[in-house]
Amino acid sequence: MVLGLFEQSEADRRAAEVRAGTVAPTRSERQKCWMARDGYFACLDRNNIIDALKDEKAAAKACKAESAEFEKDCAAQWVTYFKKWRVQDIQKRARLKELEAQGAVKMDVNTEFKQ
Repeated sequence: MVLGLFEQSEADRRAAEVRAGTVAPTRSERQKCWMARDGYFACLDRNNIIDALKDEKAAAKACKAESAEFEKDCAAQWVTYFKKWRVQDIQKRARLKELEAQGAVKMDVNTEFKQ
């Protein structure tokens, strides 16, 4: 029984270090973070919230459980990064849609140079 308590506290310590950014997350920890992020973003989508940083109160009210999971499973810097990335991605997709509606043609560009 004591061993179980020690393992739990070790897991909690590790999770706190990942959140603080003092250790790099493992592959499984990154996967857990991405799943929590996707759940949080799905909640924001259901509630028509684009910018969780700007609309912090609305996001906290609508997605309290998902936000807690996201912040628990991801490094704090990742949480902020993903929230900013979401806004930029939505804006980029909207702009591409506008351009396509105006008749713009998508071009495939190869950025690799062959010698």
